[in-house]
Amino acid sequence: MLNLPQGLRHIPAFLDVEAQLSLVEAIRDVVRQAPLYTPVMPRTGTPMSVRMTNCGSLGWVTDKAHGYRYQPTHPVSGEPWPPIPPELIALWNALSGYEHPPQACLVNFYAADARMGLHQDRDEADLEAPVLSISLGDDCLFRVGGTKRSDKTVSFRLGSGDVVVLGGESRLAFHGVDRIYPGTSTLLKDGGRVNLTLRRVTRPETGLSR
Repeated sequence: MLNLPQGLRHIPAFLDVEAQLSLVEAIRDVVRQAPLYTPVMPRTGTPMSVRMTNCGSLGWVTDKAHGYRYQPTHPVSGEPWPPIPPELIALWNALSGYEHPPQACLVNFYAADARMGLHQDRDEADLEAPVLSISLGDDCLFRVGGTKRSDKTVSFRLGSGDVVVLGGESRLAFHGVDRIYPGTSTLLKDGGRVNLTLRRVTRPETGLSR
């Protein structure tokens, strides 16, 4: 049995196939309104291996000039992000244990060769709220450690329909995706993995954090 960080919950196959298909259709509608784009790293401008978009009142973005941040508009089109689909709000209400709604949902698309290096989700002002992550499509190898980059990590496989909740002591745990396992799911017509990450950005009693 894996020794997961305190506060991290892995819920395998929480979404059945019907729920996964419904969520894929909802995300396709999001992408039609807010197309996927390739974000770049701060300072270096190096492109990330994932393509991404957002839905919600705020969206997480990154670029060479201004770095990591949340903003209310798509960085390419300048249009407001579309609303978070009701299916995702229902998941948040069922699993987050947090009374205030999410403000951002990151939509990351992983092709077969995409990765995500170890990182913390710490651009939010409200760190009391958990981060809720939903996997759709091909399996991935997920790695998670402690609150220091040098802490020991553990890795485990995430399948389509799995949910991970990073809350409590694990809210600032370093985590990443080491690899994708192509062909392990038929959910997405052209393969790949979609990761949906629900986040609360601002403290409930305040306005925008940035």
